[in-house]
Amino acid sequence: MTDLTDMRINLPEVLAAVTAEFDRYEKALVTNDVDTLDDFFWHSEHALRYGVGENLYGFDAIAAFRAGRPANNLARERFNTVITTFGENMAVANTEFRREGTTKTGRQSQTWCRFADGWHIVSAHVSLLSS
Repeated sequence: MTDLTDMRINLPEVLAAVTAEFDRYEKALVTNDVDTLDDFFWHSEHALRYGVGENLYGFDAIAAFRAGRPANNLARERFNTVITTFGENMAVANTEFRREGTTKTGRQSQTWCRFADGWHIVSAHVSLLSS
């Protein structure tokens, strides 16, 4: 078993890199830049995204969802964003959000891994609070 007591949490350069990618993802999301959104996800059958109304297994399913998603009412306010990095190649990003014109709060979590070609989301979950 690996001893994680030496795990370096939030190395400044890694945290800055993931934060920049997370912000780029947000910009692509609210502008419905589908090609950029696709590039963020790991191109693997093992990637997954649980959405508010869909469970997507594998990059192909995620890309198909993005291609067919309506591009209206995408603007949102983000708050309570927490990004934590583990070593140099893994991170989790969590945020809450509220779409313009609604009082419902949503939650978004992503697991990011660094591959040879850069940072990619390997797992994502989006949900809305019921109240």
